[in-house]
Amino acid sequence: MRNALATSLIAAALFCAPVAVAHDPDNPAGPPLREPRHLSECVRTGEGPNTYESVPNWCQMPPGRETLGPCHGGIVVDKAGNIYFSLDNTQKGEPPRKWGIVVYSPEGKFLRGFGGKEFAGCHGLCINEEGGEQFIYAAHLAGAQAVKFKLDGTVVWTIPYEAIAKSGKYQQKSQLKPTAIAVGPNGDVYIADGYGQNWIHQFDKDQKYIRSFGGKGKEPGQFMTCHGLALDTRGEKPLLLVCDRENRRLQHFDLDGNFVKVITTDLHRPCSVSFRGDRVAVAELEGRVAIIDGANKVVSTLGEQPDPKKRATNKVPASEFQEGVFTAPHGISYDKDGNLYVMDWNLTGRVSKFDLVK
Repeated sequence: MRNALATSLIAAALFCAPVAVAHDPDNPAGPPLREPRHLSECVRTGEGPNTYESVPNWCQMPPGRETLGPCHGGIVVDKAGNIYFSLDNTQKGEPPRKWGIVVYSPEGKFLRGFGGKEFAGCHGLCINEEGGEQFIYAAHLAGAQAVKFKLDGTVVWTIPYEAIAKSGKYQQKSQLKPTAIAVGPNGDVYIADGYGQNWIHQFDKDQKYIRSFGGKGKEPGQFMTCHGLALDTRGEKPLLLVCDRENRRLQHFDLDGNFVKVITTDLHRPCSVSFRGDRVAVAELEGRVAIIDGANKVVSTLGEQPDPKKRATNKVPASEFQEGVFTAPHGISYDKDGNLYVMDWNLTGRVSKFDLVK
């Protein structure tokens, strides 16, 4: 067994280095591997300076779990390099989980979790530094609200349905289905109702309602699932970047909610974005990650799924995962070194790491 393992590792190293080995299957003291057949595989994907290598079996399982459980959330990385991502513990038939958000080391080791049953089903996340302290903001889809956490999981505040309903856009709580959140330079909070009425709601730093903009439609400035939201600081002034998923495009708005421009079109159903310099990584539900440049043109694509039946579905079993190939990218984040973390929308859970080739 060990000779065979050594041979496979040498072969993999010749193809793609470095190779990450999460656990020796002959060592029972280590954590179980989710996909042991991928122990020695490593796949290179992308083009030019946006080329990446997959890190096989990066995401080790939390204690007592054989799988992560349903993934339908976001990913952020703090200044220390720790990775935070949300789990969907609200699926029918899914047993209760201890955590709504879990924290991992850059090496893929589970560190802790928080949120519990009360905050299960958080969707989009963002991380923001304020006065030298970092905070995680969450669009709590299951709770029809927004939440601000400290990094240890302490709740700072919530913006509940009742506050968002002051917009006059809702008759009942079930109509509000927030999917994304962003924070402006002055502390204003923007909440995207991507699965609901397709409005973006703006609140000030004291959680007081300011305005709503967007609405459902196909015209510039409207949305067909405003699924993702982020603060874009690449230009002369900060703008909001909106993933208008079913219109397959990215749009810019100013911080007062005024439409600026459609910046990228013909995407594969963009869900979320992450920034590094003038580059933007876009998680696309139809089985790939796209990288756009400072001119907002696609310059590289990663892990494109060749089988149309395995795109944009959460039902692909782990036994059919392909190393370095996505099924339904939903959450995404760069770390400080330009490596990428990608969450596929999946019933048993899948979070992958891709190292930037330098």
